[in-house]
Amino acid sequence: MAAVLGVCAECLRARPREALVESEGAHVRARRPFGLPEATPNSPTGFRCVLCSRQCSIAEGERGYCGLRTVRNGRLVHLAGVPGRGMLEWYRDPLPTNCVADWVCAGSAQRGFHNLAVFYEACTLDCLFCQNWHFRKRRPEQGGFLSAEQLAAVANERTWCVCFFGGDPAAQMPHALAAGRALARRGVAVCWETAGTSHPKLLDQAVELSLVTGGCIKFDLKAYDPAIYRALTGASHEAVFENFARAAARFRERPEPPLVVASTLLVPGYVDAAEVGRIARFIAELDPDIPYALLGFAPQFAMNDLPPTSLRHAEEAERAARAAGLRRVRIGNRHLLGRDY
Repeated sequence: MAAVLGVCAECLRARPREALVESEGAHVRARRPFGLPEATPNSPTGFRCVLCSRQCSIAEGERGYCGLRTVRNGRLVHLAGVPGRGMLEWYRDPLPTNCVADWVCAGSAQRGFHNLAVFYEACTLDCLFCQNWHFRKRRPEQGGFLSAEQLAAVANERTWCVCFFGGDPAAQMPHALAAGRALARRGVAVCWETAGTSHPKLLDQAVELSLVTGGCIKFDLKAYDPAIYRALTGASHEAVFENFARAAARFRERPEPPLVVASTLLVPGYVDAAEVGRIARFIAELDPDIPYALLGFAPQFAMNDLPPTSLRHAEEAERAARAAGLRRVRIGNRHLLGRDY
């Protein structure tokens, strides 16, 4: 059990209402040092942001949960995440790289080329185990933005694909879609790595870009049990699984290389084989050929008192995923696996 949560998976499953009271405080404590809103703004008279499933209703002077929207003088202001202002870092990652989909994607065969890795520095979730939590230190007041066109201009003749990740591109989807379209015009395959919280209409556009360019959209399905998902991320899982089903409905339009890929981080004590089995059954009912990667956890952020995922844990999860009906399952990040439990 992680000390920051103070509750275990069994308690979350058996007594979710009581257990989630404990976990809510953990999210407040995790966000406060970074000046991020401690809860989803829900002003009855506020301005609603519809970019993601949180649907923040923001009052004058407040910020949206991701930190990138505010209200000034009675007007909703996008501090970043629009086509003219992206808050991000980028780098060239030689192919093949350690992409979640590297075992099934077309880019893994493009030796001599590179992936344009675009790390968006904001997120719509509050994962207490976040493996890339350092983006929380970035604030829009610091400036240093890139427009979508400026980002697309860094592509060169060796850029085979782009991957929008983070953080999460969902918090800056208008910028990511504009950059993706500009890169597609340059012949670059467009990929996404996301928790899946985008507005469905924006998600549809992201899937379409991947479909027509030869890229893929990778969903990080963090948990299936509603209480476990909320305890770990501070959010509901409903929109995520609805969006995944929405994307999976298009999987057969291009099964090779796969348009849709799923992954789950094996958080010790919380995302066990039983949890993976439930996620895998959900995926298999949509299409048993959707690839599913099981990823090793490294102690990070607020859950750094947990051990790395054990080899036994990963192998049990793999068996559960296959037993649930999935045909393409892989244990990724094997170098992170330990033998602590």
